[in-house]
Amino acid sequence: MAKAAPPEGYDDNPEWTDADFARGRPAGEILPPDALTALVRKGGRPKGSGKEQVAVRIDKDVLAKLRAGGPGWQTRINDILRKAVA
Repeated sequence: MAKAAPPEGYDDNPEWTDADFARGRPAGEILPPDALTALVRKGGRPKGSGKEQVAVRIDKDVLAKLRAGGPGWQTRINDILRKAVA
């Protein structure tokens, strides 16, 4: 069954007006605690991963060669450095 076309002038993502912002409420005032917890981002590397973010300057040609190998180039750099310090 085909969906009916939306009415003329319908916008499924309209700009918010001042009235819309005035009616807005923080999620914590509206959602139950368990739903709010599900929405909270837990991004980033898991704690205790044993890795540390650093800034290192690498020659452009060396970096280009590593990146040319596709995804995982940062892991490959780590593997190369691990072998070098072993």
